[in-house]
Amino acid sequence: MKFVAFLRGMNLGNRRLKNEELRAHFEALGCGEVATFRASGNVVFAKDGRSGELAAELEAGLAEALGYEVPVFLRSAGQLVAIAKREPFTAKQVDASKGKPQVALLTRTPTVVAAKKALALATDEDRLAIEDSELHWLPAGGISESDLNWKAVEAALGPTTVRTKGTIDQIVAKHFG
Repeated sequence: MKFVAFLRGMNLGNRRLKNEELRAHFEALGCGEVATFRASGNVVFAKDGRSGELAAELEAGLAEALGYEVPVFLRSAGQLVAIAKREPFTAKQVDASKGKPQVALLTRTPTVVAAKKALALATDEDRLAIEDSELHWLPAGGISESDLNWKAVEAALGPTTVRTKGTIDQIVAKHFG
């Protein structure tokens, strides 16, 4: 099966890892057809197994190899194609925004209560939608200008890692199109 691992916290601060090194770590963990996309911890690979077990295996292997924890948000090729097809915001909302649509990958589909808590944080400046195990976010401007309380989002939904919708679309086009 083909998967994409979205790694949280890569190439931030003192954690610098070249794509060649990252590919080598995934190959050492038994992954095949390994490809990286940009230098932000996006790894496409093939491996047999179930998503939850693979994510835990990758997290353990990367922690051992790198000496620090690396949260892994794993999606199958089919799941990523489905995410790319989603348009949770209207074209009018996207056109009116100066920000880029973002996708926050979650570790699991949130409960109804958790989803309501997270969605209650939405404003006209920071639109939110949840579909499956992703939080879609449309900021009115740049993400650094947003007042969205990410600590509150993660308190409700658990850990996240964020990619632009454009990055998701490009990975799908390049590897699964």
